[in-house]
Amino acid sequence: MRLATIRAAGGGTSAVRIDDDAAVGLGHTDVGALLHRPGWRAEAAAAGGARLPVDGLDYAPVVPQPEKVICVGLNYRTHIQEMGRELPGYPTLFAKYARALTGAYDQITLPAGSAQVDWEAELGVVVGAEVRHASREQAQAAIAGYTVVNDVTARDFQYRTPQWLQGKTFEASTPTGPWLDTDPALGEITCTVDGELMQKADTADLVFDAAALIAYVSAIITLAPGDLIATGTPGGVGHARKPPRYLRAGSEVITRVEGLGECRNTCVEG
Repeated sequence: MRLATIRAAGGGTSAVRIDDDAAVGLGHTDVGALLHRPGWRAEAAAAGGARLPVDGLDYAPVVPQPEKVICVGLNYRTHIQEMGRELPGYPTLFAKYARALTGAYDQITLPAGSAQVDWEAELGVVVGAEVRHASREQAQAAIAGYTVVNDVTARDFQYRTPQWLQGKTFEASTPTGPWLDTDPALGEITCTVDGELMQKADTADLVFDAAALIAYVSAIITLAPGDLIATGTPGGVGHARKPPRYLRAGSEVITRVEGLGECRNTCVEG
């Protein structure tokens, strides 16, 4: 089942179920509001609201205002190796704020003052239940579904200090979507920039998978419905290339996860 938050022509947003032939209204302002409902899965599956054609939908971020956006660094074996690091014993965590998120087909706003804006294709995990100190089984049950994320990063800001946040949370820089899939057959993750394939890996290459991450983070803080976890990027980022390569105004970035869909974004000056 695919769930999305779409923008209305007159303003506002609404949650929909994406069927093969239509987007079906769910009676909520966004997917985050739906996920706070007890029995949201059955409610979404049974919904029979207004139907819209799927072509031309204006996708907002799947959860426009998550309580938390938690990101993971150094979580693909290939990426860790290209950065010259050893496999971690624990997840490397940092955060974003909700204003960093943008829709699956929206423009990416390049951070003003940065000359080193990089791409990072990622698998996103959306939490579907409140969970604290979760076992692996409880963590698995708390997964609402998966989405596509690109953790666009200003490398020069990121490495100004040992803390990464300032390079990671520029406004309107992080595409997510187009939908949340509750039961995808996950496969290959790729990122293409201006028609050139830059990243290609299997989501099975994750060091810490979705359930492991939810269990770990929930030991630190309660995870809430709608929280987004970006699980890390594989090898092929621009900063690691020789010479390095970065995004510029007009660059088209396509982030795809097999079985999930894609984000397709054009970069504009901030």
